[in-house]
Amino acid sequence: MAVGPATLPPLHPVKGFRLGIASAGIKKPGRRDIVLMELAEGSSLAGVFTLNAFCAAPVRICKQHLGQAGSRYMLINTGNANAGTGEQGMRDAMSCCEAVADLCDVPVGAVLPFSTGVIGEPLPVAKILSALDAAKADLSENNWEQAASGIMTTDTRPKAASEQFEYKGKTVTLTGISKGAGMIMPNMATMLGYVATDAEVPQPLLQQWLSSVADRSFNRITIDGDTSTNDSCMLAATGASGVLIDGSDYELASLFTEALERVMLSLSHAIVRDGEGATKFVEVRVESAGTSKEALDVAYTIAHSPLVKTALFASDPNWGRILACVGRAGIDNLDLDALQIYLNDVCIVEKGGRAASYTEEAGQAVMNGEEILIHVVLNRGQVTERVWTTDLSHDYVSINADYRS
Repeated sequence: MAVGPATLPPLHPVKGFRLGIASAGIKKPGRRDIVLMELAEGSSLAGVFTLNAFCAAPVRICKQHLGQAGSRYMLINTGNANAGTGEQGMRDAMSCCEAVADLCDVPVGAVLPFSTGVIGEPLPVAKILSALDAAKADLSENNWEQAASGIMTTDTRPKAASEQFEYKGKTVTLTGISKGAGMIMPNMATMLGYVATDAEVPQPLLQQWLSSVADRSFNRITIDGDTSTNDSCMLAATGASGVLIDGSDYELASLFTEALERVMLSLSHAIVRDGEGATKFVEVRVESAGTSKEALDVAYTIAHSPLVKTALFASDPNWGRILACVGRAGIDNLDLDALQIYLNDVCIVEKGGRAASYTEEAGQAVMNGEEILIHVVLNRGQVTERVWTTDLSHDYVSINADYRS
């Protein structure tokens, strides 16, 4: 179950970035569950990671290796998170890095590991190592769609996005994939996300732009309010297009960051649309707030409310639940008479109560749709923030009750 069409857009190859997919049979025999990504020599790489204190062993190693020069390979496995596995988990993740390093003739610090799946189970290192030759042999710039499927867990469909723009006769490409459907309330990016560009971008600037755009995209989605132990999002720049983006050319930098934001918004929205058991794609927009914090406090209070989310699943215009969320969001000196609340363009609350123009029929028409905007106008300032979420269905409970089976 997912919201909206499942068709992927055309995915442009990124020069200098290759992907190989193989089957290790980690959780299901025959499933393609290993992805190896190769960056051309001289590429720059940036990353953002989970803020969960129980971050997985591969996240810890990624952070260590990212600080070293010359990142060349990223290895992803699904079916096992290698989280909550203590020092053995660290040794297992390093064994995988060492095997890739030996196979590809690079330093071990040039290899970054990523894992996703069940928490608390030992990583099946032997299975992963047995698939590395096949993954390397499969390396191709054209494997984005296959890789998008290879990193899935409870996802029902692959997620990918691609953009190109022209600048002074040269084409710059950005293509990315992501995965995630549950345990989504990121404090950095998403479950797993990988974006590559053939532009040349210095690493400090690449990191700055990734962090900034992640805050406006992946850091604004929530399905269930749970922050994963394994969240990682990476941005690679190979430089193979011959276009240098160092921030000195404002027009070029703007073209790049705008394209990057479109890609990352598309990938993050795709996660929400494929949320576990989701039947609705919901934007919560809070505008005219005094600060970003108070706008997000209101937005997340609405987005995380089980009562709001179950009303959305039932297509029930129970607007009192939304009103109650705004009231308990902890906003000091909130003027109830000044704010308005809307479902799409239907005003449901104004002057401290139900809007005089509101009818149950109008509210029901909005709630019957697959895509819904909950719009709160605080009339306290100039700040607007957006959060994207889903409803809460019976299927969400079933999926997570059976997750380890």
